[in-house]
Amino acid sequence: MELAKLKWQCRRGSLELDLLLQHYLDTAYLQANPEEQARFVALLQLEDEVLLAVFTNQRLSADNPQL
Repeated sequence: MELAKLKWQCRRGSLELDLLLQHYLDTAYLQANPEEQARFVALLQLEDEVLLAVFTNQRLSADNPQL
């Protein structure tokens, strides 16, 4: 996937997510193997609520099993 498009997708509704996702993209994405890059692209498709739950180690509600 094009790097500029990924950079845009890293822009989220919260500063915390922006910083986490952008940091990975800037420091590790290009060095990652294709499988890890694909997982990152899939991660970017998740809703902000789900990403925050994942990054803060919170449980997701049963009605939102995106992971």
